[in-house]
Order: sequence, then structure tokens, then C-alpha cells
Amino acid sequence: MINHSKRRVLAAFAVATAGALVFAGCSGEAPEASEDGPVTLTITANAITGGKNAAEADWIADWVVPEFEAAMKKDGKDVTVEFEPQGVDDENYKTKIALDLQSGEGADIIGMDGIWVGEFAEAGYIKPLAEVGGDSVDAWEGWEQIPEAVQQALSFDDERYGVPQGADGRVLYYNKDLFEQAGLPADWQPESWDDVLDAARDLKKIDGVTPIQLNAGTAMGEATTMQGLLPLLVGTGEQVYEDGKWVGDTDGLNDVLDLYKTIYVDEGLGDAVLQQEAAGRDTSFQMFAANQIGILLEGDYFWRSVINPEEGVGTAPMANRDDVVGYTKIPAMKSGSGIDDQDFVSMSGGTGRVLNPNSEHPELAWELLAFMNSADAYEARNAGTLAITPRTDVNDEMLADDPMLTYVSEEVLPITAYRPPLAAYPQISTALQQATLDVVSGTSVADAASTYADAAKDIVGDDAVSGG
Repeated sequence: MINHSKRRVLAAFAVATAGALVFAGCSGEAPEASEDGPVTLTITANAITGGKNAAEADWIADWVVPEFEAAMKKDGKDVTVEFEPQGVDDENYKTKIALDLQSGEGADIIGMDGIWVGEFAEAGYIKPLAEVGGDSVDAWEGWEQIPEAVQQALSFDDERYGVPQGADGRVLYYNKDLFEQAGLPADWQPESWDDVLDAARDLKKIDGVTPIQLNAGTAMGEATTMQGLLPLLVGTGEQVYEDGKWVGDTDGLNDVLDLYKTIYVDEGLGDAVLQQEAAGRDTSFQMFAANQIGILLEGDYFWRSVINPEEGVGTAPMANRDDVVGYTKIPAMKSGSGIDDQDFVSMSGGTGRVLNPNSEHPELAWELLAFMNSADAYEARNAGTLAITPRTDVNDEMLADDPMLTYVSEEVLPITAYRPPLAAYPQISTALQQATLDVVSGTSVADAASTYADAAKDIVGDDAVSGG
């Protein structure tokens, strides 16, 4: 009999077309069964040369495959690695790998968004790494280089299901020129929400400046949840999913919604109309770059890819970024009130790779996965586009010339939290976005929290929601 979790996942994938079924059936033949003869290992990822995630595809095809094959040959092993690139919508890719795993097929190593891990694990499609790859998994040197907080990106129920392939973190950005005009320090580090509000009140005195941008509403989608509500929620000591229950009408959620009310309704420290515009987030980026927003909560992506002054890189480039833009940790509601009694908090997202439990060469597949996450591999991957890796040894060396990315790697990643990798999360996230929109639009905090809690109960059931 199929279990409840597996039914949920299968229901989600039932929308796949007959073409998708054929597509899945074409993925990867099983490798040779004997370890003594030639062995073929396969890798799949939602990346393709000249298209989606092209840099990853090029790295796998041009570096990982030949380098691993050469290493195996040197070790006396006849191993061929085949890369099965994909370049489709994320949901279509998710459907494909789910169908592969359900049918006992698929690549030996599978690229996977961390947010899918729990869903696939509950369905029985993937298993803990050590259970698939053997004793060498836990003995891998790489774990000592990947902070435990970062490992959570590909973990579920305190078990490692994969290896994260990247890392990011959320911070508060601020405009030093505007801070100087407002009489605020250039080396600002707020220690509570009140400190942030006090700075915003000082910035409000400057004509033409929106003091703070905190993503809200449904138009900004997941950006509202990840660059708005969730970093605040963990600052109250609560998480969106904890101890088997989703957050409901709790004290922490009410505190977060009350902060939105203070910023957008009571004191006009943010632009409430902007939160409801379809292009509101992009507009906020342009406004920050034009010195019209004082404080902005965003990820390191904002530094690397939005306000990056390099020609052809930034979508809202700031020529004086390195001199004018400050960044600092997000404070908990008050000192020590964050999760794990933290003074400062953050949220991270991430993707990674898992081992296919159907692999006929699981231990050799683990060797390949470990190779893909070695220091040499990440150095090769970062040769073209600099980004934060999950490995501290690589970050220490390669990020040395970028103080912002070094700051995130050293100061933010050790205190970060992750979204729960469960099937219900996207719907819960949408309901939370609606709660922020309700407050920004004038609904009372109590009513917005209550409406959200009712929606959450409709999604996951009364017994799976905490609070009222």
C-alpha cells in the first residue's frame, strides 16, 4: 500500500503529460553491474549549455567529466561519466526526476532544489546519503568544511540526503550617504527591531527618501517570504515549521505582522503601494540604486547581480557601490530572541545533489559526488563567476577580494536558517504573503493572523498548525 506522503507526491506529479512520461523513460540506462569491468555513471541537472544554468552545465561537461574519468583511470578503474543536461521549467524538471525515481530509473547523481528534499524523502524516492553511499560518506573530509547550518539545505529529519552546491544569506543593506545625511553611523549594526525603526525614522526626515524596503504582498511572491517575513519570524524565536507543526496564529507571527503595520501603516516608513505592484521588487532595486531607499533587506544576490557595477552584470548597477553601500546582519527582535537564542538571524536557500538509491554503483557514485564537491572542483566552478560555495576553505581563498561575500560566508552562514523541504511549503508561503498584504492594505494584525491560520489549517489540517 502506498503511504500518505507518497500519495501526496504522486498526486502532484499526476499532471505530467504522456510526453513527460516518455521523456522520463529515456533517461539513463542502468550502468554495468560489475565493478571489475567498465562502469558508466550518469549525472543529471537542470542545466544546459547555452541555456538554463549554462555555467553549471559547462563545468560538469568540461571539467567534472574529464577530470573524474582521468582520476579513475589513474586509480586503475575504467569509468565513463555521462552528463544528461536538462533546461526546462523547474516544475517540469521536478516531475521528470520524480518519475525516474519512482520507476527505479534515473541518473546516479541528481541535481535537486533543497526545498524538494523532504517531499522526495517522505515519498521514499531518496534515502540518506550514508544509507546509499556507504561508510565513506560520513568519513568525507568535506563535512568539516561545510557549516552545519549550510548542510541543512540538503537535510531532512536530521539526516543528510545530499550535498549542497551553493550558499547564500540575507542581510540588511543600507546607503551610507543617506545615513550620513540622517546623522547615522557608517558602521551601523542594529541590535534589535527598535534600532532598525529608529534609523528609519531618522531617514524619513530626508526629502524624497523611502526609509526602509521590507518585501510584502503577493506580487513579490517568494521574495516576500524569504526577504521579508521568514527572517523576521526566526528573529522572534519561531520557525515556519517546527516540531511537526506549521506556524499558525502565534505570538511570533503577530509580532512580525505588527512590524509590517508599524512600517507601512502607522508610521509610513515604507511605500505600501510599491508592495502591491507587479514590478515592485525591481522598482525597489532601481530606487535603492538611485539613492532613494535607505535600508533594504535582501540576499547577497543583490550585491553580486543587481547593483554590481561591472559592465553587463548588474541590472541596477551602482558605480559607487563599494563606497556607498553598507551591509549588516539582521537583528533578532531583541537581543537573544532569535532561534537558538541568537542575537542575529538570516535565511538561506540552496540547491544540491543527491544519490539515486536505485544506482547499481552507489559507492562509486558517492566518489563522483564527493569529487564534485571537492575544493578543486569548486575552484574550477568559480573560475568564471564568483559566488559563495558551501566550503569554508574555498571561500576563505576565493572570496578574499570581495569583502561582502566574505562577510556573508563568515558572519551570516553560521547563523542562517532554511525553509522546510516539505510539499505543503509553497502553499503556506503564499498564505503568509497574503497575510503581509492584508496588513499593508489596512487589515488589522489580529484579523490577518487569524485569516492566515485558517488558511494554513485548510492546507495541512488543524492538528498540524501551532498557535490559535
